[in-house]
Amino acid sequence: MENLYQALADKKEKICVIGLGYVGLPIALEFGRKYSVIGFDINAKRVEMMKQGIDPSKELPKEDFEGADINFTADLEGIREAKFYVVAVPTPIDEHKNPDLKPLLSACKTVGKVLKKGDYVVFESTVYPGCTEEDCVPVLEKESGLKFVEDFKVGYSPERINPGDKEHTLTRIVKVVSGCDEESAEVISQVYGSIIKAGVHKASNIKVAEAAKIIENTQRDLNIALMNELSIIFNKIGINTYEVLEAAGTKWNFLKFFPGLVGGHCIGVDPYYLTHKSSELGYHSKVILSGRHINDSMGSLIAKDVVQHIIKMDKSLKQSRVLVMGATFKENVSDIRNSKVADVVNELKSFSVNVDVTDPHADSEELLHEYGFGLADNLNQPYDAIILAVNHKEYVEKPASYFKELLSEGGLIFDVKGAIRGKAEALPYRSL
Repeated sequence: MENLYQALADKKEKICVIGLGYVGLPIALEFGRKYSVIGFDINAKRVEMMKQGIDPSKELPKEDFEGADINFTADLEGIREAKFYVVAVPTPIDEHKNPDLKPLLSACKTVGKVLKKGDYVVFESTVYPGCTEEDCVPVLEKESGLKFVEDFKVGYSPERINPGDKEHTLTRIVKVVSGCDEESAEVISQVYGSIIKAGVHKASNIKVAEAAKIIENTQRDLNIALMNELSIIFNKIGINTYEVLEAAGTKWNFLKFFPGLVGGHCIGVDPYYLTHKSSELGYHSKVILSGRHINDSMGSLIAKDVVQHIIKMDKSLKQSRVLVMGATFKENVSDIRNSKVADVVNELKSFSVNVDVTDPHADSEELLHEYGFGLADNLNQPYDAIILAVNHKEYVEKPASYFKELLSEGGLIFDVKGAIRGKAEALPYRSL
């Protein structure tokens, strides 16, 4: 039998990418430069946008669509002819902070309905170790009537997409790959290796690849949690955390992490997948969950600090106004998934504070649907406090006079990540 990689390279067979969001669309377009690709998404409106060369996530320019051999579809029948399926759907957490596998298992049902003998399915979604083989494979088998390994092969190659990062793009990051046996690991390695300039790292098995992905973000989460806890301590002492970090950072092996709101679809979510699996196996995480607790509490802490300042100004909370600048989960992106700015806004509102939210990148309707608040049409100044929650370049580039004009007498600037520290020294100022 002809090697599947060669059949794909000769365009005798097709690759199908399931889920065309922040992860799926870049990989589909990159594959489309070398292979014949089908891009599948259940959202027909998004599919129509992509057919016109528009990225609904606002990450990729129109030029990235040019020269890609790709057919976008929301029709299940349109993916039946593929031989190599890549699943790149979200894996969020639910309101109880447990893994929500519904999008992933739904994608497995979709693929299972069209799966044929000799097909490959590679998962990119972040999961706990064991999920691919223990949760996904049984759905594929049930829907297709085929036997795992014997009839179809499965692999895992975790995504490393960083929204807003124009330097560490898909092809410039080493890609971890794995398969259910030696043959599949080799084919998957060849397919990904053909588009990833930085090369691939072949993990010994699927569970190792799954675990590698999840600890990348758990490590960052814990380091940021340490910085957040230090910021609480240093603020009580009366010294600026960022000045401390600048001084400590002069040592050659000091790790440069900073305090902040930890949201998004990765760092604020992935550790819960690991601790969930750990609990299933009878071990209850101590360090990881402690870090999560600290990071999840920072939005509330920021809001309470601002409320205390307003009370000290002898202002009525019901008549006070606060401007929150930024609503996305990080700077210079439109992604609002798991944005911890919502925690700040909700906590302020619980004290009956009037809150206006601005963001040059976020969509007001999306925010309203997801978090119950939209963006302010106009600025209702003066404000008793401004919370610079997200370091969008549009905000960081503003002069000190801009912030001063928006503030009432004695009003506070809470600069979450210390972005305008040098500009705001003449004003009441706080940062993490």
